[in-house]
Amino acid sequence: MNQSLDKMPTTGNVSVAPHVEPRSVRAMEAGDLQSVGRLFNKAFRNKIQEPGGDLLDYLDRVFLKPPGYAPELGSIVHENSKGQIDSALLAMPMAFDIGGRRIAARLLCAFMADGRSGLVGAAQLTRAIRLSQPELCFSDNASPASADHWAAAGGMMLPIQSLEWQRVFRPSQAGLRELQSKLPSSRYLPLGPILGGVDSLARRYFKAFTPPIPRGLVSQASSPDEFFAHSRRMTERFFIRPAWSRDDLAWLMETAALNRTLGSLQCRTISDAKGEPVGCYLFFGRQGGWAHVLNILCLEGREFDVVGQMFADIDASGYAAAHGMAQPFLMNALMRQRQMSFRHRGYFCMLTRHREVNEAAIRNDIFVGGLASESWSRLLTDFR
Repeated sequence: MNQSLDKMPTTGNVSVAPHVEPRSVRAMEAGDLQSVGRLFNKAFRNKIQEPGGDLLDYLDRVFLKPPGYAPELGSIVHENSKGQIDSALLAMPMAFDIGGRRIAARLLCAFMADGRSGLVGAAQLTRAIRLSQPELCFSDNASPASADHWAAAGGMMLPIQSLEWQRVFRPSQAGLRELQSKLPSSRYLPLGPILGGVDSLARRYFKAFTPPIPRGLVSQASSPDEFFAHSRRMTERFFIRPAWSRDDLAWLMETAALNRTLGSLQCRTISDAKGEPVGCYLFFGRQGGWAHVLNILCLEGREFDVVGQMFADIDASGYAAAHGMAQPFLMNALMRQRQMSFRHRGYFCMLTRHREVNEAAIRNDIFVGGLASESWSRLLTDFR
C-alpha cells in the first residue's frame, strides 16, 4: 500500500540485525495491535483515534495468523525509551517457488511512524531491512523515493509490474465511478439513468468500446479448488512463482473475499472447443462498476484467447471498466485491445540475495501480483 514514510525504504525480508538493540526492534505481537492500529489510523487515514474492533481483527488475521507465519517472518515494531511503539512495518510471509525450491518470501505492506517522534524508530527498522539478506522480499506499491532507497540497498524495480492496465466498456459510467472514488458526495447525484443512455449511444457509434468475442472458447464460473488446480499447471513455466498449497490459497481467497468494497470475489475458467482449460481469471466485481482483476492465468501461447474472452465476459456482465496489474507475459495481448490504457500504479520493488532470482526477474521469468501481492487487502480500501 502507499507508504507513510516517503523517504524510507518500504520493503525487505526483515530480521532483527544483531547490532540493533533487541528491546528496540522486535517482532510484532498480539499485544501490539492496539498501538499499531492507532499508528495506521494516523499515518494512512489522517485521524487520531483508537482502532475499531474490525481493524484489530483484520490486522490479527492478516499479519499474525496467515499460513506459514513465524515471528521471524512477520511484522516488526520499534519501541522507544518509554516502551511505547512509535513505528511499525507490517509484513506477511508468502510461499514462493524459486527454480523448483520452495521458500518463505516476504511481502511488506505498510511502513508507519508516529510523526517526527517516530523517525528514530523508523530509521532503526530501515537499518534492520538494509542489513538483512533475504531470499526474496517485495512490495507492489512503493513510492518514488522508496524505490530509490530500494535501488541503493541493492534491490530492483520491475517496470511492467509497476503499471496498471485499464480497459473501458461504458465510458460515462466508468468516469462517474472514478469521480465517486475521489469525491464521495457525488454518489448522491442521480446520474445513473442518464449516463446509461449516453453509454448506449457511445457503444452504438464507437464499436471499440465493445470487445470482440473470441471463437471456439467457453467461459464458466469455477470454484477455488479449480483455480488452485489451474494455478499450479499454468504458472509452472515461470522460474519465480507462487508456491500455493491448497490451504494457502484457501486462506488467501477467504481473506480477499472480505474486501466487500471492491465487490464479490469471482473466478472463471476458459476452455477450448474440446473442453480443455486454457486459462482462468480471478476478479472482484460490483455490478455496474469496475471489475478489479487480480490474476490472469493461461497456458503458454493462449494469452490472446484468454485475455480476449475475459474482456468479453466482463463487458457482457455489464461492468463499466476493468483494471489490473500489468504482467510481462500478457502485455502483447493487452496492448492489442482497444480502449486500453496504462498508468503508473506504484513501484513494484524486490530484493534478494540470489543472483539467479535477479536474473530471472530481469528476463521477466516471474509471476507475481494479485493474490501474490497485497492488491486484495482491505487496508488499501477500507477503515476510512
